[in-house]
Amino acid sequence: MTDRKSAQPPSESAEQDKLWITRALEGDESAYALLVEKYQNALYHHVRKIVRDKSEVDDLVQESFIKAFAALDSYSTQYAFSTWLYKIATNHSIDFLRKKKLRTQSIDKPIQTKEGEMEMELPDTTYRPDRHILEDQRKTLIQEAIDALPPKYYRVIVLRHQQEKSYDEIARELNLPLGTVKAHIFRARELLNKYLREKRGTF
Repeated sequence: MTDRKSAQPPSESAEQDKLWITRALEGDESAYALLVEKYQNALYHHVRKIVRDKSEVDDLVQESFIKAFAALDSYSTQYAFSTWLYKIATNHSIDFLRKKKLRTQSIDKPIQTKEGEMEMELPDTTYRPDRHILEDQRKTLIQEAIDALPPKYYRVIVLRHQQEKSYDEIARELNLPLGTVKAHIFRARELLNKYLREKRGTF
């Protein structure tokens, strides 16, 4: 007599993920938006356990979805999509914390010496006569990158980063599902980063 439990069929959720991933790899962005919508809250809580600063979590979650989207063709269906996604988010969050720790080494905290406390003094290397020109060039380049976006990505980036609207406000204004708005913002940021990487030597 065969043991029917020895070969469990894939769950309905796993089959759904597999279908959406296949469609996303074929270029159907709405399919990836469905994956984002499905796992958004769970991934938020997962990242929140790693990163205490609540204000950073949304961006880390978005960036994790971007990384997952970029690596989607390397995903193996022998693993649960959620497990693979959580691993990407975990690694990205840990990298963020490491970089933040390096950036936030205190330069104002007094140093203990035999003679007592001594303030750390660093030379001012920030002054550059042409700094405002470079900043203007950089702003112009970023605006060029935004202007070059396809219309559906352009409008969400403008609403999010220039008008500083929330995801919910953008979804209501554009009459789009929240997951679609988030997926469009992820893709728009990816395109902007690509454009700026290619133009990096110009500023």
